[in-house]
Amino acid sequence: MPVTYTIDKSLGLIRTRCLGRVTLPDVIAHFRELEIDEKCPKRLDVILDLRDTISLPSSEQLRAVTEKIGQLRNSVRFGACALVVGSDAWFGTAQVFEVLAARSFSATKIFREIGAAETWLEYQRSSA
Repeated sequence: MPVTYTIDKSLGLIRTRCLGRVTLPDVIAHFRELEIDEKCPKRLDVILDLRDTISLPSSEQLRAVTEKIGQLRNSVRFGACALVVGSDAWFGTAQVFEVLAARSFSATKIFREIGAAETWLEYQRSSA
């Protein structure tokens, strides 16, 4: 599976990992799965791990993803989103995503390491 996730209900946290070549239909399928997941809480912070993704989405694809995120508001609301990237190209793409998805998250930030992303999310939860 190119997009996998685990949910920590006690923290209200979803860890989503993208692996290899990820397509827009893969991402949309992930959101559909999330919508029907009975274990999914109504509010989630997000760690989006993109370090092992080899494909870069276009601006149009990023727009489509952020539109789908906005449509999820009836089933789940997102808090903070930590994006973890492994390359400069993904860092730039993540910056575009941040701008497009600004209304869907309480805060977003890009990281190079999972540990730093988790620490930042802990801070976001404690100051909410």
